[in-house]
Amino acid sequence: MIPGFDLDRFVAATLSEDLGDAGDVTSAAVIPADARFCGVMDSRDAITVAGLPIAEAFFRRLDPDVRVERLVEDGASVPAGTDLMHLEGNARALLTAERSALNTVQHLSGVATMTRAYVDAIAGTGATLLDTRKTIPGLRLLEKYATRMGGARNHRMGLWDAAMIKDNHVAVAGGVGEAVRRARDAGIASIIVEVDCLDQIAPALDGGATHLLLDNMPPATLREAVALVAGRVPTEASGGVRLDTIRAIAETGVTYVSVGRLTQSAPAADIGLDFTV
Repeated sequence: MIPGFDLDRFVAATLSEDLGDAGDVTSAAVIPADARFCGVMDSRDAITVAGLPIAEAFFRRLDPDVRVERLVEDGASVPAGTDLMHLEGNARALLTAERSALNTVQHLSGVATMTRAYVDAIAGTGATLLDTRKTIPGLRLLEKYATRMGGARNHRMGLWDAAMIKDNHVAVAGGVGEAVRRARDAGIASIIVEVDCLDQIAPALDGGATHLLLDNMPPATLREAVALVAGRVPTEASGGVRLDTIRAIAETGVTYVSVGRLTQSAPAADIGLDFTV
């Protein structure tokens, strides 16, 4: 489902963290071994959905015979009160898996929902929303999947898929041009260069930059930067972008706007699982 993501390992590790050595003592004590559970997972918020197949995997791990009916698909935007999934299976197993499943789908749907709001805010500007590497350790592939479900495009997946030359790299290398030259000479095909003033644009481009990250520039400066670049490489506005400022930023003509808070600060969606008769 998600390239490079080991779903079985994630589910096993998450359940192990929750179960510990003693297992679900509550369900074992309170619920008869052969009791059945019918339930519905629903959203109490208007959300963009992400993570339902992963939630389903938690339930199937503990009850391989569970009957699951997904009522919406990941990426769908739904109103508050929408039923997302019906479940029927062994009560102990499903209640044991409940928290891990809900934690995952709540977090990923929260990321997707915030992302969709930012995508909608720049609709019609021609700019594309990017996520960043500001992800919770261990959850990058999941969170970047969620931003895709919200309509964003993934930026770098890690340190390995492009060079991104930032201020500290420039300081150690001795200048923008020298840093870019070294990356080019190393045979790196994609060289992103962070610039925080207009004077850095020319040496970055002359050195071989393939993408410019325009860092913390106000809209007026962004327009000047876009004009100086003149379409030679993609431009990306980044730094402190908020929902109330992103449209003005996108309207400057930049190719991309990147937003770290999509994965760094998204609140969990209010999603629950309730027993039904």
